[in-house]
Amino acid sequence: MSRRALLAGAGAAIGASALASPSTGSRGRRPAPPGFLWGTAISAHQSEGNNTNSDAWLAENIRPTLFRERSGDACDSYHRYAEDIEIAARLGLNCYRLGIEWSRIEPSEGQFSNAELDHYARVLETCRAHGLAPVVTFNHFTTPLWFAARGGFEVEDSPALFARYCRRAAEHLGGPMHLATTFNEANIQLLVRLLAPSDEARAGVRAANEAAARATGSPRFSRLAYADPEIVTPIMQEAHRQGYRAIKAARPDLPVGLTLTTQDIQAATPDAPVARFRDRLYGSWPGVARSHADFFGVQTYTRFRVDANGIVPPPPGAELTASGYEFYPEALAATIRWAHATIGKPIYVTESGIATDNDRRRIAYIDRALDGVRQCLDEGIPVHSYLYWSLLDNFEWTSGYGVHFGLVAVDRSTFRRTLKPSALHFGALARANRI
Repeated sequence: MSRRALLAGAGAAIGASALASPSTGSRGRRPAPPGFLWGTAISAHQSEGNNTNSDAWLAENIRPTLFRERSGDACDSYHRYAEDIEIAARLGLNCYRLGIEWSRIEPSEGQFSNAELDHYARVLETCRAHGLAPVVTFNHFTTPLWFAARGGFEVEDSPALFARYCRRAAEHLGGPMHLATTFNEANIQLLVRLLAPSDEARAGVRAANEAAARATGSPRFSRLAYADPEIVTPIMQEAHRQGYRAIKAARPDLPVGLTLTTQDIQAATPDAPVARFRDRLYGSWPGVARSHADFFGVQTYTRFRVDANGIVPPPPGAELTASGYEFYPEALAATIRWAHATIGKPIYVTESGIATDNDRRRIAYIDRALDGVRQCLDEGIPVHSYLYWSLLDNFEWTSGYGVHFGLVAVDRSTFRRTLKPSALHFGALARANRI
């Protein structure tokens, strides 16, 4: 039931083309625009480990649970962040997108931890010392346990609480930040509804939430990704607006943006109502991005083919990723064009990636996605970054550690980092600034 696990719901069996489509390599590449950001994206909960005060940690450890396994130590990036940052810099990247963890910064309501804020200040300073521009996500799906137990973003006063956290964090961390975003994929609940999980899956979500409510003595336990979009969307939009203003108040010159999950929606039949399905995925979020964002973050992994009734399986023989959705890096160019036409703000690709154990296919995915970025640049679309998800093979939410998006493998016992060929390939393109 994670975002990338949800995308897998649109998949089918892997086809014969799995070993086809060799990498396009550097063919046709040209210099990227000045200031173009080459980087990776990572979140706090998925990489840091032992995020014990978060709603996700509780959800992993109760029964019943939606999670295949617990996050535990994750990649131990809480302690090994300097090693990860050094790897990114050594590859030749110039940007590092990371999350700060609200659950650590405000472990109980209204009580902020200066020690944790200092920790994240050291992380950002380490990025700067290695020549990496930090892109900071203030919320990447997880919330403090106390916040979820009081109803999460289903409660009318939650925007003020989120803005208070944003203001405190921005005041402490504002200097080194290069860009900031409030929410990661603010429309995640709309994606969940669009993919229409089965009655069994919905019952599983209810049972897990009820178990969390019992464990916390809460009558209204709510996790961000699984809440009713009809209830939380307007409240989260107000939270974004207030959070945007709070961050800007602390650091007026800092660009603050919004990211959405932006999968490419295509017609599978002539009568397919593509516009209607786009509306179901994005709702009124594009308007919020137009009014309260300095830039827009595109986060694309695949395409959805639709007919009059909904999403249809990939074409026969289509290659699937290890997460179960279609291998289709060309989706990125399509969503960049949609964002440019619909929102009209500077565009940053803040996530693009593939789950696979065949690193040749990761290289091919990166090359073809970058081909799309180059085409958009040639069309005059202002694209300012390509951030690959993710640097490390990390904790992939309900899928656990079984699917691998990383450029770098992580030994689960020793935490040893091992670069994959795709890391060197991507780093060479970044170092040469060739798009």
